[in-house]
Amino acid sequence: MSDEPYLLRLGTRLTAGLTGMDAARKQRHRDFILKQQLPDGGFRGREGDSDLYYTGFAVRSLMMLDGLTDEECTTISGYFHSCQQERLNVIDLLSWLYTGLAVQLSGGGDLFADAEPDWIDRIALTLESVRTADGGYAKTTAGSAGSTYHSFLVTLIYQLVGRDVPNRNALIQFLYDRQRDDGGFVEIQPMKRSGTNPTAAAIGTLHILDAIDEETRLATVDFLADRQTDEGGLAANTRIPFADVLSSFTGLLTLQDLNGQEEIDQAALQRFAESLQSTEGGFLAHSIDEARDVEYTFYGLGTLALLANDAME
Repeated sequence: MSDEPYLLRLGTRLTAGLTGMDAARKQRHRDFILKQQLPDGGFRGREGDSDLYYTGFAVRSLMMLDGLTDEECTTISGYFHSCQQERLNVIDLLSWLYTGLAVQLSGGGDLFADAEPDWIDRIALTLESVRTADGGYAKTTAGSAGSTYHSFLVTLIYQLVGRDVPNRNALIQFLYDRQRDDGGFVEIQPMKRSGTNPTAAAIGTLHILDAIDEETRLATVDFLADRQTDEGGLAANTRIPFADVLSSFTGLLTLQDLNGQEEIDQAALQRFAESLQSTEGGFLAHSIDEARDVEYTFYGLGTLALLANDAME
C-alpha cells in the first residue's frame, strides 16, 4: 500500500484522466465552478452562502481541471482562514483539510503554518469524540451507533493528518458487520437493503486499512455490477429506478479499486455521464435534475476521468 493518503492519490488519478479533455470544454467547466465562488472566497451549493462542503468539491474539481491559479489560491485561502477548526464537524473538517492541502500543493503557501502546535491532536480528539461502542464513527457526539459514511470520512482525515486510526480492528469488524447477503454494505446497522454509496464508503475504508479479502471483493463486484441501469449509470439502490452521477462515480471507483470494472458496460456509463454534462459547463445529478452544482460537477468530471484512465490502460 502507498504511504500517500488515498484522497491525494485519487486526485492525481482524476487529474491524469482529464488530460485528454479538450481545452475549451475544460474552460467551460472551470468557468461554471468559479461562478459559484462568493466574495469571501468560498463556494456555494445550489443556493445560500459559502459552504465548506461545496468549497471542497469546487477545489477538487479545479485541481482536476489543471490546478489552482495563484489568484484562486489567494481567494480560497481567505475563506479557509475564516473557518474555525474547532467548530467543524467531520464532513467540514475533511473539506477544510483538503482545501488547505490543495492550496499548498498549488504553491499557495502553507495554510496550516499558523495553527496551534497541538492542532492535529485536537483534530484527533474531535474524531474520537464521535467514536461509538460498535467500533465505528457517528455523525455527531449524540450518535449512539456508527455510520459507514462517517467512518470513511474519519479514516480519510486520519490519513491526511498522518495518524493511524485507533483500534483499527474494531473499525474493520464494524464494517464487515454492515455487509449484507447481496454483497453490498449498509449505512447503519438496522438497514437490510445495501446501497452503492455505503458500499463504496465501506470498501474505501477497508482498502485504506488493507483489510479486503477475496470473498468480499468478488461479492462486492457482483453487487455493484447489478446496480447499473438501462440508462448506463449506477443507481443508489434497488428502490431507486434511475441512475445518478454520484453513485456512478463511487461505484466505478470502487469497481476499479477491486479490479472489477470489466463487469459493467463502460461505454454505456460514458454515455450516461456525458448526457448530464451541460454545454455551458457543470453537470446535473441525474436525468430528471434541473440545476447544476459544484458537487455533481465533481462527480461528473470524476466519472469521465476514471473511464479515460481505464481506457488508457
